[in-house]
Amino acid sequence: MYAQQQHPIRLRINGQDRDFAVESWVTLLDLLRERAGLTGTKKGCDHGQCGACTVLVDGRRINSCLTLAVMQDGHEVTTIEGLAQGDALDPLQQAFIEHDAFQCGYCTPGQICSAKGLIAEGQARCFDDVRELMSGNLCRCGAYPQIARAVGEVLGIAPAQPGQAVDEQEGFTTGAVLT
Repeated sequence: MYAQQQHPIRLRINGQDRDFAVESWVTLLDLLRERAGLTGTKKGCDHGQCGACTVLVDGRRINSCLTLAVMQDGHEVTTIEGLAQGDALDPLQQAFIEHDAFQCGYCTPGQICSAKGLIAEGQARCFDDVRELMSGNLCRCGAYPQIARAVGEVLGIAPAQPGQAVDEQEGFTTGAVLT
């Protein structure tokens, strides 16, 4: 039998430098949950299909179940626990509360981290964009309309105005102008 080789890595997690010794097969998700004690990030499908494990690495959203911890050596990782500033919630966290954008809450950390990355990407200009760019994050409870409203509020995307086409089901502008 042979010894399992561990690799020293350093991550900046939620603003704090942390050192770990990990085997080459340990995912970032497992490191965060089992070794760093940050259980806000959820393990859903463990195949990159549900988005429950979404975190930010250097400000970009990733599925932490699909990346190895050793690949993130030297990078900055932000989890749901790192978004609030003391007792002050991040605007996205507050918007999710105000819009009741969660039911069971299991997907909420990944949804919020994904939305944080989406906002940083700067590509969402209407609610259709929000829905499309958040499509990698599943909500088994079906809180999609509330999630889109919460993200839209933080982005400053207003509901449809008179003269704009409206998605009847959601009540949001589709970006088209009616003439």
